[in-house]
Amino acid sequence: METKEIQKLIDFIAQSGLDEVNIETTDLKIKVKRYGSAPVISVASGQSAPAPVYTPAPSTLAPAAPSAPAEPAASANLITIKSPMIGTFYRASNPETPSFASVGDEIAPGKVVCVIEAMKLFNEIESEISGRIVKVLVENATPVEFDQPLFLVEPI
Repeated sequence: METKEIQKLIDFIAQSGLDEVNIETTDLKIKVKRYGSAPVISVASGQSAPAPVYTPAPSTLAPAAPSAPAEPAASANLITIKSPMIGTFYRASNPETPSFASVGDEIAPGKVVCVIEAMKLFNEIESEISGRIVKVLVENATPVEFDQPLFLVEPI
């Protein structure tokens, strides 16, 4: 893994708000841990190359995601579809195709509602419930966290 690739990975992690990430392959082991506002990087590999040191400026770090405003009592029956992984949220498989699920669409178990890209793999996220999409909570092509709410669904 080259220094440029490691820096891209660190930038992604810094924007995600995670405090610690460990990645291990047969040739490389990377541990990124954030103390305060700057991440600390530890790289071990079978090569004799020196470990890169990268500390982003505090202004490049993404602030913690603001908490979602409380939903009105009338929407207490809504079900939330949450992200099963960290990655980048996409509403469609490519920019030329329509969204998998839009506000007002009816969904059923097994219907693909979005795609989440994680480490260059595109994972189709299927609904586990039946209902009607009431609100899309995430903008297209934005990073999402594990268990982050993606859609609000009114059960049918």
